[in-house]
Amino acid sequence: MREIAAVVFFLKRLVRKGEKLESDKIERFVERLAVALQEKFKGHWYPESPSKGQAYRCIRINRFHRQDPDLLRACQESGVKYGDLGLPRELTLWVDPGEVCCR
Repeated sequence: MREIAAVVFFLKRLVRKGEKLESDKIERFVERLAVALQEKFKGHWYPESPSKGQAYRCIRINRFHRQDPDLLRACQESGVKYGDLGLPRELTLWVDPGEVCCR
């Protein structure tokens, strides 16, 4: 899925920018993230109606949700500490058929 590849590429660049993880750990993390998102989106992907399921596919970090469950799963499965990702305190990624948006 192109959209998952775009999300993984974007997050990989953000994590790399934080300079807290070695390249091999970053690669392991993004591989696990790609698998986790593919599994999660299965059955929740509607190309004919891209906004359907949008909230379910959203990756969100904010003061109410300090750790996104999909990112946390990828961390646990790759042996990476969530805090070492160095992500901003607020981040929202909408992953829809044909479009990925970030705020």
